[in-house]
Amino acid sequence: MAVNANPLGCRLQLRLITGQDDKGNPTYRSRSYANVKPLASDQAVYNVGSALGNLQQLELAEIRRVSEYVLVEEA
Repeated sequence: MAVNANPLGCRLQLRLITGQDDKGNPTYRSRSYANVKPLASDQAVYNVGSALGNLQQLELAEIRRVSEYVLVEEA
């Protein structure tokens, strides 16, 4: 039987560098923005993340797209 993945939800997550630990490794903070349209293109999500990253006081390390799907088995 075939399984389909139906989009359930999506959020944009910015990973920001907050400083360094005692070993010199970077420390991070994440900021999440919910209610991103699941069918939005990766480029559109990246563009919004980049624009939001430019507004942050901390340095932007990564832009993440976190998507959730419901797996449905079809008969």
